[in-house]
Amino acid sequence: MVSTFSGLEVAKRALSTQQAALYTTSHNISNANTEGYTRQRVNFEQISTLTGSRYTEGVKSNIGSGVQAGSIQRVRDQFLDVQYRNENSKLGYHEQRAEAMSQMESIMNEPSEQGLSFTMDQFSNALQDLSVNPEDSGARSVVSQRAQAVADTFSYVSDSLEAVRSDLKSQIGVTTTEFNSIIDQISNVNRQIGDVEPHGHVPNDLYDERDRLTDRLSSIANVSIDYEKSSGQPSDIAMGKATVTLNGVGQDVTLVDGSNYEVKHMEITMDTANNIETFTFTDPNDATDTVDIAAADYASTGEMKGLMEMNGYIDSAGNDAGYYNKMLGDIDKMAVAFVNEFNRVHQNGTNLTDQATEDFFKIDESVARPATSMAVSDTIIDDPNNIAASASGPSGDGENAIELADVFSKLQEDYEDPTEGLGNKTSIKNYYQSMIGDMGVVTQEANRMSNNASVLRQQVQENRSSVSAVSLDEEMTNMVKFQHAYNAAARHMTAVDEMLDRIINNMGLVGR
Repeated sequence: MVSTFSGLEVAKRALSTQQAALYTTSHNISNANTEGYTRQRVNFEQISTLTGSRYTEGVKSNIGSGVQAGSIQRVRDQFLDVQYRNENSKLGYHEQRAEAMSQMESIMNEPSEQGLSFTMDQFSNALQDLSVNPEDSGARSVVSQRAQAVADTFSYVSDSLEAVRSDLKSQIGVTTTEFNSIIDQISNVNRQIGDVEPHGHVPNDLYDERDRLTDRLSSIANVSIDYEKSSGQPSDIAMGKATVTLNGVGQDVTLVDGSNYEVKHMEITMDTANNIETFTFTDPNDATDTVDIAAADYASTGEMKGLMEMNGYIDSAGNDAGYYNKMLGDIDKMAVAFVNEFNRVHQNGTNLTDQATEDFFKIDESVARPATSMAVSDTIIDDPNNIAASASGPSGDGENAIELADVFSKLQEDYEDPTEGLGNKTSIKNYYQSMIGDMGVVTQEANRMSNNASVLRQQVQENRSSVSAVSLDEEMTNMVKFQHAYNAAARHMTAVDEMLDRIINNMGLVGR
C-alpha cells in the first residue's frame, strides 16, 4: 500500500520534470541562431513501480510513482554528420579550384581588346601594313610599338600569373595555420570532455563546439572521426573523446588522439619555385614523431588539395605539376618559339641601314620564366629602320614583312628549326587558342563541380538541420505542451493538498 503522502511526491516530481523541460525549451529558443548549436531534449523517465517484497517473487508492483527528468540529450544524427563532412570536403576542394581559375581567366582576359591574342593581331596587321609601304617611317614606328606591346603583354601575363601563385602560397600558409589551430582546439575540448564525463555529466555545449570545429576542419581536408569512451562512470549517452584521422594520404595519420590528447601539426615544404614537395605531420611535443607525405600522394579532398593543385607541386616523376605551372609553362614555350622563329625570319631580310640584320626580339631562355624577359631589341627601338621588311633590298620590297606577319600562323613543321615543342601541326595562334580553350573548359568544369558540390552539401545540411537545428514552431508547441503539463501537475498537487487537509483537519470530529 502506498504512503498517504505519495500523491504529493508524484506531483512534486511532475512539477520538477515539466519545469526542466520548459527550461530546456527556453534554452533551445535562446540559441535558435547560435552557429553550431544542436537542439536538446529532456529524457523523461518513468519511476519504477517495483519494490522489494517478502513474497515468493521477491518483488512487488505498486501504484506508479510518477516521472523524473533523466539526462538532457542533444538531438543529433552522426550518419548525417559524416555525410555533411564528406560533402563539405568536396565543396572546399572545388571552390578553391573555381576561384583560382576565375582569377586566371581575369588575367588572360580572352577574348577582349586587352588580351594577348588581340595584341598579336595588331602586331601582325602592322607588319602587313609595313609590307605595303616598307620605307614608310610611320609604319615602321607602329611595328616597333606594336612589337613592344606584344612583349609587354607576354611579360604582364606571366608576372600576373606568378603573382596569383604568390597569393596562393600565402593562402596555403594561412590555411595551414588555421588547420593546426583547429587541431589544438579539438584536443583542448577533448580534454575538457575527458574531465567532465567520468562524473556522469553530459557536456552538450562541448560536444557542439567540437562538432563545429570538426565541420570546419572537414572543409580543409577529408577527415574521419571515431569516439573513445571516457574512463570512470560516464553516462550511457556520453559521446566520449574524439580521435580525428586524416583520410586520402595512403597511410594512417592521427591528427588528434582522443586517448592521450596527442596531436600532429601540418607543415608544408616547398622548393625554390614555391612548388609543394612534402606534407609533414609532426607532434609539436615530440619532433621525432613525424609522418611525411609526398605532395603527389596527398589526395585528401578539401581546400588544401585544391590550393596545392592550383599553386603547383612536385609530381611522382619529380616534375612541376599544377594548373598555374602548366599555363605558365605553355606561355614560356609559346614565347620562346615565337621569338626564335620570328628572329630567324627577320635575319633573312634586309633593313634600310645597310647594316647586318640583327634579332628583332630578345629573350632569356635560362631564367625560370622566359616570357617575363621578352623584349624588343634595342637596335629596333632606337632605330625602326633596322626592321628587315625587305627580302632582298629593292625599293618597295616588303616581302619579308609578310613573312614576319605569317609567323603567327605558320605551322611548326614549316619552321626553319621545327623542334620548338609546340607540335608539328601547330602554329603560334593555334597553340594560344588551344591554351585559352583548355582554360575555359577547366574553368567551366571547376564552376560546375563547385555548384554541384554546393547543392549536395546544402541538401545534407537541410537534412541535418531538420534533425538537429532549432525549429521555433516546434519549440513553441513544446512550450505549450510542457506548460499545460506543469499546470496539470500543480492542480494535482492542490487536489492532494485539499484531500490531506480534509483527512488531517476534518476527520474524527463526529460527536464532538
